[in-house]
Amino acid sequence: MRCFHIAVVALALLSGVVAMPSAARADDSSGLVEFELMTWAEVKAAQEAGKTTALFYTGGTEQRGPQNANGGHNMMSRAIVKAIAEKLGNAIAMPVLPFSPTSMSPDLPGSLDLPAELLGQVLEQLAEDAITIGFKNVVLMGDSGGGQPTVYSAVAEKLGNKYKAEGIRVFYANEVYTKANSEFSATLVAEGYPRGAHGALLDTSLMYYLDTDNKYVRRDLLPTAVGDPVLPRGEKPPADYKPVNNGITGDARRSSPEIGKRFFDLKVAVAVNQIEGFLAGK
Repeated sequence: MRCFHIAVVALALLSGVVAMPSAARADDSSGLVEFELMTWAEVKAAQEAGKTTALFYTGGTEQRGPQNANGGHNMMSRAIVKAIAEKLGNAIAMPVLPFSPTSMSPDLPGSLDLPAELLGQVLEQLAEDAITIGFKNVVLMGDSGGGQPTVYSAVAEKLGNKYKAEGIRVFYANEVYTKANSEFSATLVAEGYPRGAHGALLDTSLMYYLDTDNKYVRRDLLPTAVGDPVLPRGEKPPADYKPVNNGITGDARRSSPEIGKRFFDLKVAVAVNQIEGFLAGK
């Protein structure tokens, strides 16, 4: 009987049925790009294989209108930074910081504020941490407008100068937020969609696309998801206008996952292009 068991185990090993010890899993984890889902051994193996760029993409917790959950920035950030890391091929997505500078109000109790000066200290410390554990490039990005570009660019410049002699580089990649958002907003307006800003068509559509388990977007509230209008520059509302004040600036009623996917793909492409330029020395 013992000989039979030995023969079975040997056959299983040859056929790949029995798992090899965990130490032999480095090759199996080569596709992982999310730092918090990796073991230290997998991070080290990834760095040795060329993934020496750390991507910090900050999120935020703030009200996004009655139709969107307060943590929408974080959901979007995790998906976007993971996709950027996968496209780059030489990067690891670091954990998303779930707080950023934002305004707060007891009338719309969905926001938690991390003041800009504290955000700067946190970003600086996290970037220093990434350098300490072996990353050669650090990229700072954000999904919320608070603190950008002042805080992010200041941290990138300070640490870039500090570590330049060691061949370590720190960048602020602004275009995933500024360029992608402005370009896609203009595209949608040209297609006949209403102008929008906070909690409106862009944000809601992107959340709708990513929210596959129906936790972040209240579908039943989309037909009424309209707030205060976005007026052309210099134009003021009528004197008798009463603000809606529901957290939406614009009109989110035509939000769709199709629009969200277009926006997602654009943000990832714009970010990858800018970061590749940084790494190439452009």
